[in-house]
Amino acid sequence: MSLATIITLVKILLLVGGLLTAAAYLVLLERWMAAWVQDRRGPNRVGIPLTNIKMFGLGQPLADGLKFIFKEEFTPSHVDKSLFRLAPIVIMTAAVAIFAAIPFGSVLPPLGINGIQDPIPLLVAPGLDVGMVYIFALSSIAVYGVILGGWASNNKYSFLGALRSSAQLISYEIPLGLGLLGVVLLCGTLKLDSIIAQQASTGVWNVFLQPLGFFVFVVAATAEAARLPFDLPEAEQELIGGYHTEYSGMKLLLYLIAEFLHMITAAFLIVILFLGGWHFWGLTGSGNEITWPIAILRIVVLAAKILAVILLFMIVRWSWPRFRFDQLMSLAWKVMVPLGLVNLVVTAVLVEYGRPIAQAVGFNSVWVTIILSWGITLVAWVVAGLLAPLSTDNTPRPTALPFDAESELGHEA
Repeated sequence: MSLATIITLVKILLLVGGLLTAAAYLVLLERWMAAWVQDRRGPNRVGIPLTNIKMFGLGQPLADGLKFIFKEEFTPSHVDKSLFRLAPIVIMTAAVAIFAAIPFGSVLPPLGINGIQDPIPLLVAPGLDVGMVYIFALSSIAVYGVILGGWASNNKYSFLGALRSSAQLISYEIPLGLGLLGVVLLCGTLKLDSIIAQQASTGVWNVFLQPLGFFVFVVAATAEAARLPFDLPEAEQELIGGYHTEYSGMKLLLYLIAEFLHMITAAFLIVILFLGGWHFWGLTGSGNEITWPIAILRIVVLAAKILAVILLFMIVRWSWPRFRFDQLMSLAWKVMVPLGLVNLVVTAVLVEYGRPIAQAVGFNSVWVTIILSWGITLVAWVVAGLLAPLSTDNTPRPTALPFDAESELGHEA
């Protein structure tokens, strides 16, 4: 086995171990945050087993994991057994494989070992020219895990959850891609590490150049992660868990971990595409010739930004009510898609004509891009606010049949 293969295996082990540990303790963090928002005590008793050491509840993820592992592997008799078992494996595999193209740091300094190409990039698949295409392809596969689980469960609640999920994920993939295309046009690459390097070399993060694209991407990524207020596929109060109503034990654990990995993926992409990745002014530098302290500092900066975005997701989940399904679809097709198209067209014009415009007015081309982008964003925001209804009439309407009410709502929307 070559040294390069060994290094790749070490990266995979570090990445998978870190992701699973992060998913376990982010669940605990979210439960603490839910308790704080609801003014009650969260999990604070489980510590080291067989002792009285509580450790503020840090043993809770281990206890939860053991509970899932030792539960009976029960498969209901009325389900399609092969698809029922395949669905959680599909969604979990896709959720983990996405991270092969996502950098989890910058590079490591030269190790001075023969046979190893220095510096070592902190990325499982370095040099993948179609990194963003790979990520979008695998995120599209994840929806099959949801649809398969809902179909195979042979349960009306699961099937409704799967239908909702497929409609929601496909609808919000369009604004997600439009928000991404603005960054790709601006940076001229599909490689995430190159997008970070470009932001670090100029010192200008893409959020300043693409404010409208950032807004569209964050909203669409939240919907793709199926987090509140976009958790229509699960909707415990309506669908009793949706597509995973019939699941338990390890199969349910795979679904729950994949759900958290989707949120972590969304946080990675938001930070890398718009918030400079591992770059921070005056701390991390911008080149690949670095020392060990700088390499570690870049990892810490990237992790801190990702944690901040995840905390934002959690606060939104426990602060906002769930959308109604027609409101969810209206937001996607009547607000997010038009805003994404506006952002894409404006970015294309600025990439093509930004420099001549800057020379004509005597300004720096970066400042011209920033001023025009924020101006267009404010105008688009005002126009969307004027065209979209400020409130929704939720008054119940007595109708003869359930579908009559849906047709009335659709007609008004």
